[in-house]
Amino acid sequence: MSTNNQILISEIIKRDSSENPQYKNEDSFFEFFASQQVLKKYDLSDEEIEQHLTGSGNDGGCDGIFFFADGELVHEDDDDTKFKQDVKLTLCIIQAKNSMSFNEQPFEKWKTVSGNLLSLDKSCDEFSERYTESVLQAFSFFKDTYIHLIRKRAKLQIEYKYVSKGTEIHPNVLAQAEELKTLVKKMFPSPSVTVDVSFIGADQLMEIVDSPSNTEFYLKLAEVPINLSTQQVYVALVNLSDYYKFITSDSGELIKHIFESNVRDYQGHITVNKDIQDSLEHSEGEDFWWLNNGITVLAESANFVTTKELKITLPEIVNGLQTSNEIFNYFSAHPNMIDHENRNLLVRIIVPQSEDSRDKIIFATNSQTSIPKASLRATDSIHRQIELYFKSRDLYYDRRKNYYKNQGKKSTQIISVSFLAQCMMSIVLQRPDFARARPSTLLTDDAAYNKLYNDRQDLATFYAAAFIGKKVDLTLRACSRYSTTNKSDILFYVIYVLCMRIINKEEIISDDLASIDFEQITEDLILDCAERVNEIYLELGGTDKIAKGPALIEQVKARLSPHSSEV
Repeated sequence: MSTNNQILISEIIKRDSSENPQYKNEDSFFEFFASQQVLKKYDLSDEEIEQHLTGSGNDGGCDGIFFFADGELVHEDDDDTKFKQDVKLTLCIIQAKNSMSFNEQPFEKWKTVSGNLLSLDKSCDEFSERYTESVLQAFSFFKDTYIHLIRKRAKLQIEYKYVSKGTEIHPNVLAQAEELKTLVKKMFPSPSVTVDVSFIGADQLMEIVDSPSNTEFYLKLAEVPINLSTQQVYVALVNLSDYYKFITSDSGELIKHIFESNVRDYQGHITVNKDIQDSLEHSEGEDFWWLNNGITVLAESANFVTTKELKITLPEIVNGLQTSNEIFNYFSAHPNMIDHENRNLLVRIIVPQSEDSRDKIIFATNSQTSIPKASLRATDSIHRQIELYFKSRDLYYDRRKNYYKNQGKKSTQIISVSFLAQCMMSIVLQRPDFARARPSTLLTDDAAYNKLYNDRQDLATFYAAAFIGKKVDLTLRACSRYSTTNKSDILFYVIYVLCMRIINKEEIISDDLASIDFEQITEDLILDCAERVNEIYLELGGTDKIAKGPALIEQVKARLSPHSSEV
């Protein structure tokens, strides 16, 4: 008989999969759901999870492969500034089975795929006939990055997570897990590498599902805060150890997502951080807040629980990242001091009255030092206008990562900043190759940014790009013909070709896109465009290198433009 938690998880899968028709069946949705739950602490967007799902035939038991550096997802186009000295790398491999038990088969696959693809002296290309391209790409990218970061004294954690609706684990399955750990540890004998295998069943899944929202935080105050206005604006002193607890998860990790709006990354051992560290390590009578500018926190709401505790909803630490990291490092190194700390930190908690006010605060509190303009893109007025324009048309522009996800909006309605940029780049600049190759750094190109995002741009242009991009994406995902990698490689080319077909011209300008007839965008037309693009893609070699290079777009224009004889 099924347990209550098994019944509940099954009902959740049945309900949620029916609301996400882009997944072919409950089994494929379970792969997404499992990854979403077991990686909850990383606060990934649905888009980020979907991009790293690799489950299909010949996946080697890997339904999802996720690679993190210091708790942040690593992207192919990240530069070296993302990786600090002593960087902590995590390779997480997920197997998700929509079944009521755990069995030995996934471990047999994991042992084989690990022996083949984790070996640093073997090229993943040797196994092109055995595994899907998405699996080969993920392991190859991991190995290249890990080798590159050895000089930074990288520490590596390899995690295998087996997720099912099971409740009991047979001794033979546990023995298989130990054999896998032994095998992989022999491949990485260094003490800086650890290997872990975990089982997540119905009971653990329900515990994660029922866990408190990561949108509400509690901050204890040293004294009653100053509040001189009718608005929710507070200036308070907070004990250093209480602030450490505020920014730290139950597992002792820094909660990265509450620093999302802080445009400066943690700079490591620079002079200012050494000074902060010295102030923490060597107290000579001065309180910490006398020597430090403090922290600025923006929030959706901030209400008193007691006279000396605030409940803060959706906090964003927009200034004070260096201080926060040093406080985290200090107490992580000296946990015995948490209960004996008597020094305080100055914290400002502000609930902005408008998005314009919020963005002005972010800009002002991060303008004291030189910051690349690209880091502040999402605070530009054009992005606020896009968000408002989309919202009235049932699309949600995720200027603040996971803001709308946390409000319960469907992933099919959410448009990320990077996805919109990729769609605009593909259609208006005719550069789907660039969109495919640089998904996380498109907004750093000033020339392209200024051409696409300016106050003269019709907001209908952005809406059309988002609407078309989302519809093409969902159509390709629902089509069994295209694998995850195949879909990712051709997506932006299909979007471009579709617009060419409807507008009937190769060089599409913003006005063309703004006035496009959505009724012409049928599933049949999308699939026909995909068929034509995919044929050229496969002729050229059918790899991600082809999708990221110039050859595919050249052939697409030559053979699929409105005036081509092949159309």
